[in-house]
Amino acid sequence: MTTEKKWGFIINPVAGRGFARTYASRVEEMINRHQVTATIHFTERRGHATELAAGLIERGYTHIIAVGGDGTANETARGVLDHEHVTFGLVSAGTGNDFAPVIGFSEHFTDADWQIFFQEHTVKMDVGKCNENYFLNGMGLGFDAQVASENYDKDGQLKRNSQRNYWWHIVKNLLLYKERTFQFEKNGKSEKALTFMKTISIGRRFGGGYYLTPRAIANDGLLDVCLVEPVNLFERFHLFQQVPKGAHLDHKKVKYFQTDRLTLEFGKSVPHHLDGELFFSERFDICILPNKLRIIYNPRGEHYFKV
Repeated sequence: MTTEKKWGFIINPVAGRGFARTYASRVEEMINRHQVTATIHFTERRGHATELAAGLIERGYTHIIAVGGDGTANETARGVLDHEHVTFGLVSAGTGNDFAPVIGFSEHFTDADWQIFFQEHTVKMDVGKCNENYFLNGMGLGFDAQVASENYDKDGQLKRNSQRNYWWHIVKNLLLYKERTFQFEKNGKSEKALTFMKTISIGRRFGGGYYLTPRAIANDGLLDVCLVEPVNLFERFHLFQQVPKGAHLDHKKVKYFQTDRLTLEFGKSVPHHLDGELFFSERFDICILPNKLRIIYNPRGEHYFKV
């Protein structure tokens, strides 16, 4: 017996500084053009996308599609993770849109993207887990997390004037950020370490175009880890210029490796971001969940999968 396909589009109206709300009419147009059975739903608060996704699945929906940025994708996917029969997808409509390249689609959908999207090419991708939270693209601690903490509050809301001050926060922390010592455990071995920043990922791109982990494959069962050891002021600015091209890996202070799990412990609460959302914790138990999420991807695009 064939199950009827039902698509649920979950739109975060504040994503992309309100772009996702105006894009809803385009989503409806594409639904009608491609003649799929679908409904559109808008989130009203943080965490609502997870609730909506879970509720739609209970009602027999087979496809759950996030419309928004990386945070919307993460939040929506959390409602799908334990349902192997459900297909997840993302129509990017956020600000940074760093997850879109993972699945091979444009940051802003073209007619060609929509055509391929509804052809439903799927692949099972890995999902990262940090403590009780999940990430699809990656997480970061250190310099970039400090910048995030100065732009967002603990509820994930942009602070006043944060967009205007974003580049100031970057420059200020390039100048003044102080590295923190932490306990680092990998493959059963524990050691103390001091780093400028730490990136643990499934995808490759962060911050709207910084290729911190350019070798990552999203379905290889491994986390890609990039650690930047303490660097002087000149090296900080030099690396900041190298990262958008993924050319930083040759620097002697950059360490890159893969693993399926690791633990970091700081002894006090520090900021970290998962798919662009801000959190605080003292200890980080991080692992990979292989082939956890069935997702629509673009086989003609420059996706990050081995297929």
